[in-house]
Amino acid sequence: MPALGVNIDHIASIREIRHGLEPEPLFAALICQVAGADSVVAHLREDRRHIKEKDVIFLRKAVKTKLNLEMSCADDIVRFACKLKPDQATLVPERRQELTTEGGLDVAAHFAKVKRVSLALKKAGIVVSLFIDPERLQIDAARRLNVLDVELHTGRYAQAKTPQAQEKYFKQLAGATAYARAKGMHVYAGHGLDYYNVSRIAGIPGIEELNIGYAIICRAALVGLAQAVKEMKKLCE
Repeated sequence: MPALGVNIDHIASIREIRHGLEPEPLFAALICQVAGADSVVAHLREDRRHIKEKDVIFLRKAVKTKLNLEMSCADDIVRFACKLKPDQATLVPERRQELTTEGGLDVAAHFAKVKRVSLALKKAGIVVSLFIDPERLQIDAARRLNVLDVELHTGRYAQAKTPQAQEKYFKQLAGATAYARAKGMHVYAGHGLDYYNVSRIAGIPGIEELNIGYAIICRAALVGLAQAVKEMKKLCE
């Protein structure tokens, strides 16, 4: 059974609609923990569009399971992460104009930069994960960096318009998981997963954790955050 990481970015997105004080991401993280989340995920973007530094500082003090900080390779973010020392840092690609992360980090193309950042994070005692597309090229690049944790981008599977396309992308994810596991790596998955498509991904042998945010926050608007987390946890099981 894969663990469940809950991304609370969009709690902060709601707050930022009016640049107010509520809802507070810290309180959301505590509710998620009590409801059964195995980790809390927050993405400190370069433009600070939702999560702010102060949010992550509060989360670091309060999260008792695992705090996974999603981040780019920007120098100021790296310095902040090394000082904060989250349990895990997941390196992701980032473009200012995107609504959400659009694909995996191209580790092979940016090998030197990713190596520099991953070494700095490791030196600070932080577990490094790379958010990548389910491709052998990217898995091999991560392994050459001696990064043993990868999160496979499930967006193409989640957004597939036909059963045939979904089956194609599912097989890519299953094959990439088996390939990475054979290399001694830990495999996570996430992006675009919801209450209707998550169960099949949860059943892929070797996937240790699913990281899900938007779908849970959307469900929480109707049934409450604790209930939304519990329902997703059951699907992962």
